Amino acid sequence: MKKTLILLGLVAALMIVPFFIDHGGEFGGSDGEAEQQIMAIAPDYQPWFEPLYEPASGEIESLLFTLQGSIGAAVIFYILGYYRGRRGQHAEH
Repeated sequence: MKKTLILLGLVAALMIVPFFIDHGGEFGGSDGEAEQQIMAIAPDYQPWFEPLYEPASGEIESLLFTLQGSIGAAVIFYILGYYRGRRGQHAEH
C-alpha cells in the first residue's frame, strides 16, 4: 500500500512539475525547428510537396495529433488484449 502511494505521488509530481519549469518561450515542436535549420542551411530550398490538409489552428492540429495517438494506442492494446485472452483460453483446456 505504501509503495502504491509513493508511486502515485511520483506520477502526480511528474504531471505537475512541468507547469512550473520555465521553458524559455512557447514550445513549437520539432517540425518548426527542422524548418528553421533547413532555411539556415539552404535558404533556396523548395519543399517537394504541400500538406494535403492544413488545420485552421494549433488547437485543431493538437487535437488531431492526440486523436491519432489515441487510435494507435487503442489498436495496440486491443491486439495485446486479444492475444492475452487467447492465451488464457488455451491454458484452460
